[in-house]
Amino acid sequence: MRLRGRKGIREALEAQPDLIILNPAAYKGKWKELFGNDRPIHVELGMGKGRFISQLSSLNPDINYIGVDMYDELMRRAAEKAQHSREENGGSLDNLKLALFNIEKIEEIFDSNELERVYLNFSDPWPKKRHARRRLTHFGFVRKYIDILNDDGQIHFKTDSRSLFEFSLNSFADMGLRMRNISLDLHADGPRTDLVMTEYETKFHEKGMNIYRVEVVIGQNALNTHLHQLELQEKRDSEELKKETPED
Repeated sequence: MRLRGRKGIREALEAQPDLIILNPAAYKGKWKELFGNDRPIHVELGMGKGRFISQLSSLNPDINYIGVDMYDELMRRAAEKAQHSREENGGSLDNLKLALFNIEKIEEIFDSNELERVYLNFSDPWPKKRHARRRLTHFGFVRKYIDILNDDGQIHFKTDSRSLFEFSLNSFADMGLRMRNISLDLHADGPRTDLVMTEYETKFHEKGMNIYRVEVVIGQNALNTHLHQLELQEKRDSEELKKETPED
């Protein structure tokens, strides 16, 4: 992927140190110190133009967000999106950081148990078999996510590529990970108002393309919560069935 950036773009990025982190490796294990609080940290790997991470951070001020990408031009565009999002929705940018980094070495900027959630949105599908290890849901990447996620850790994955989705489900299953909320057509009944859409997602949905999504439960606390929710749902379903079944 090649992006033609504007002249003086690096200087523009350097002028926004409160938002744009050009040396993220320096904050490995120290991101909470940088944010100045103990709130959960959610990270989008491959944030593109930044609409998704900007909107999420505006909607959830009690969560800290980090968008990661390796291109200067995307970092510039994401910063503009973040500023625009704050102008529309109010609030500050205190809970958002944009990190310029190659996510192939994600373990160099995040410590073990440092994150609560990883978002993978419309990652490059790398369709050729020989490039499988470059897919962000390949075993080599997923084991890194498992390490940097804490006991409440989850991975939320969305794609328009059926082949990548199939590959990813198999990858998660091969690693013994529990999956939930698997969708083969996320917006079949219209756009999901409870979920933030990315630029690509909006475009693909308008073209009538299917969006595939899955949540992967990583941390033990997250797993316990999930199992508890299943038990509660089973109890509710059982009570409803009793109401519908007439007594003899």
